Amino acid sequence: MSEEKGRHGVFQDPVVERYASAEMSANFSAQKKFSTWRRLWVALARAEQQLGLDITEDQIREMEKFIDDINFAEAEAREHEVRHDVMAHVHAFGLQAPSAKPIIHLGATSCYVGDNADIIIIRDALLIIRRRLVNVIEKLSAFALRFKDLPTLGFTHYQPAQLTTVGKRACLWVQDLLMDLEEVERRVDKIRLRGVKGTTGTQASFLELLGGDPKKVRQLEELVAREVGFTETFPVTGQTYPRKFDAQVLSILSGIAQSAHKFANDLRLLSNLREMEEPFGAKQIGSSAMAYKRNPRRAELITALARHVIVLEGNAAFTAASQWLERTLDDSANRRIAIPGAFLATDGMLRVYLNVAGGLVVNKGVIQRRLELELPFIATENILMQAVKAGGDRQELHEKIRQHSHAAALRMKGSGGANDLLSRLKSDEAFANIDVETVLDPSRYVGLAPQQTEEFVKNVVGPALKPYKDELGESAEFDL
Repeated sequence: MSEEKGRHGVFQDPVVERYASAEMSANFSAQKKFSTWRRLWVALARAEQQLGLDITEDQIREMEKFIDDINFAEAEAREHEVRHDVMAHVHAFGLQAPSAKPIIHLGATSCYVGDNADIIIIRDALLIIRRRLVNVIEKLSAFALRFKDLPTLGFTHYQPAQLTTVGKRACLWVQDLLMDLEEVERRVDKIRLRGVKGTTGTQASFLELLGGDPKKVRQLEELVAREVGFTETFPVTGQTYPRKFDAQVLSILSGIAQSAHKFANDLRLLSNLREMEEPFGAKQIGSSAMAYKRNPRRAELITALARHVIVLEGNAAFTAASQWLERTLDDSANRRIAIPGAFLATDGMLRVYLNVAGGLVVNKGVIQRRLELELPFIATENILMQAVKAGGDRQELHEKIRQHSHAAALRMKGSGGANDLLSRLKSDEAFANIDVETVLDPSRYVGLAPQQTEEFVKNVVGPALKPYKDELGESAEFDL
């Protein structure tokens, strides 16, 4: 069977193939995982050497030579025999670095490399997600400023309500993402390595290796953590780091997915109204049967991936809840699927979000027509106030407006015609002295929406993005 036929003859992960970036896929690759294992083994050997164990510089240099040059075939063959991934890779590493074979993994348990590597990979994945987030925020904020003054009909319960502006509505989407960014920042700032804890977290093996000196055991952990870029380790663990950490991380990704889902659903609703649309390719086909269709497929893709991420949060929660005492192995297979799956889907979702945010289309003519239909109803409160000031009875005027409004709405529903409410009011003697035309300027009904947008972007978004100025400017122009 040819390589091409073989590839099409087995299931391929669609998230990896279609949506996630090469960068995020590489972060969860076997190469990244096992190279990180080897870096951890080197860090352990170097720390043990510094604390007086009989480990030579030549042994460490030989290990370092093969950190990224992994003999996967040897490891896979050995794992088939021993059914233990860590011992298989200890064996494979020892074949490449024979002088170091006696000291590789010295004093450690499997979770020394497994869990510490997972934390490093999760940290690096969070940094990618953070960069995606700030770029989406930047794009949406620029959009918000561009349309801060454009009045549009607001909706509550998906029914016409008071006016807002297109830019102010975009600020709602941005604010959600800023809350997510805060959670990512908090997690990245407080992330801890599992550390050098031994089989049940007591560090007994290292205490034995280091001559019963607790101070040296603490130094060992500090040296290893610093070597791989951490300032803190979990103060106590069982065999694994607390699976609560995974639950907290996937909760953050779920929060991002919730924000993205809300944006995409809003855009799908506005697309149906034809007020706003996502980018649409010049040769893009919306339907195989209905050639006129412009389906919001990018927004639909965001909601699909977001739903997957939100559901995956439960995996980590159940795993954290069901760990037995110092550890149980029913977490392993689940974590291999849920954690990379959540990050890869979130990465793909944010790439689509960035693509959409950078090319949003606003159809001003459609927005204006909808305002013309609804604004006479909205303006009745101002008309009522003017009529009261002219000496009218508030309750009587309110009833007249109610009757005329319902009649105009009934006509619109029955005939599909224009809103004739203003002409009805003009013909009513109770409003004869009121210039009802002057109340139809939409900008009179948006309140402080333009100012809120400006202040929000300047005073809230600006400071939030400032630390990431060197990471901004990304686009996501890819085949969606």
